[in-house]
Amino acid sequence: MQAGIVSYGAYVPRYRITPTEIGRVWGADGEGMGQGLNVHRKSVPAPDEDTITISTEALRTALIRGAIDPQTIGAVYVGSESHPYAVKPTATVVAQAVGATPNLTAADFEFACKAGTAAIQTCLGLVGAEMIRYGVAIGTDTSQGAPGDALEYSASAGGAAFVVGREHVICRVHRTLSYTTDTPDFWRREGQKYPSHSGRFTGEPAYFRHVTECAHKIMEASGTTPKEYRHVVFHQPNGKFPQRVGKQLGFTDEQMRYGLVTPYIGNTYSGAALIGLANVLDHAGPNERILVVGYGSGAGSDAFDLETTDALAQFDRSHGRPVQSYLDQGVEIPYAVYAKFRGKIHMGGS
Repeated sequence: MQAGIVSYGAYVPRYRITPTEIGRVWGADGEGMGQGLNVHRKSVPAPDEDTITISTEALRTALIRGAIDPQTIGAVYVGSESHPYAVKPTATVVAQAVGATPNLTAADFEFACKAGTAAIQTCLGLVGAEMIRYGVAIGTDTSQGAPGDALEYSASAGGAAFVVGREHVICRVHRTLSYTTDTPDFWRREGQKYPSHSGRFTGEPAYFRHVTECAHKIMEASGTTPKEYRHVVFHQPNGKFPQRVGKQLGFTDEQMRYGLVTPYIGNTYSGAALIGLANVLDHAGPNERILVVGYGSGAGSDAFDLETTDALAQFDRSHGRPVQSYLDQGVEIPYAVYAKFRGKIHMGGS
């Protein structure tokens, strides 16, 4: 393809809560739930953090790392299922905050957890067609589950921003394709505060069918096999699903090592696969093949066959925090503070 990744950045809020603490409040086996999901703790946004602030922090890092003038950006797309406004775009605020306005197009993307990968595909098309010089694709969320629900043990917050361009490409895109059906495994109607899900149905035939089919199709189209990839990143609604699907497809733990971030920060939804890709790029060297397969409930998967270039060796990753620091660090809070931060306490009265 004529376009690729020229820079990237990620951001994860600093607060953390453990499944054990959540289970303690609800009289459940939180430790067992955490082990079953392979989630040790999850990130929690502060009261003044949302998808706009997370997106802005991630994008600022990407622009400084790539030495990119914001005025050369032709498109900003923010993929999320937890936009702050029902009617008011997130992307315009982010674009204004980094100084990219007014000569650009901007929009919010929604497709559950694959909104960010869909945004990357759109940027690849616009940049490849030379309609714009740089396009920005962001995947970010601050989703939460209903109190006591299984989702509460994993739903977290975070995001990653990728700048797509034709110049100084650090990660080439060989191919991208998608696999999409109408599979209602996860949803939230207008006015509902928390999402609903179909329990085990979210695994089969939703997640596993779409991810495996999409992975098979892109490897078939690219003429590759699992052993030809140095790294692989799957969408990760928990820490178990990506490990299981990776083994089914023939990938090793070492190939999945850097792409698996959910056990340490929870499921960041639209940011999950993209934060995993950012962590891979933090550790990768030149000329390493990467397979990325995202997933969004509803349902669909986007796959990318990528390869790092020699330019990655000179790429300045010193600005901003590496993803690994977000995985290793954090401030743990009790459930009462978590409930306050996430607006789970509602006051009565007229």
